[in-house]
Amino acid sequence: MKKFIILVAVLFTGVIFAQDTKPVLEPFGKKVKATYFYENGQVQQVGFFKNGKLEGTWVSYDENGNKIAIAEYQNGKKVGKWFFWTDASDKGFATLSEVDYSNNKIASVKNWKKEAIVNAY
Repeated sequence: MKKFIILVAVLFTGVIFAQDTKPVLEPFGKKVKATYFYENGQVQQVGFFKNGKLEGTWVSYDENGNKIAIAEYQNGKKVGKWFFWTDASDKGFATLSEVDYSNNKIASVKNWKKEAIVNAY
């Protein structure tokens, strides 16, 4: 599971730079707010740049508008706690993963799984 979380974290970072559509950029104090979109018009990611580097909170969404990740950057480096949500309701569960970064490296990973409630009626 840890390898899966690492893969998701790497892909999350890569998605920021590998998108076909151009982001909407807005001045936000000393930062620039960037909003990326899916082809269907839904927001894909929202985050900030400062001096050309990733800064602050970045939030990712799936194509239906559901939040799937929250990440933190400081001066372009991964910091703090990152959260990843996975909805596998078709399989009867959902997961939340917490990845803690220290010195731009994964320090720990915690996972929670919530079983779906099946209506017996």
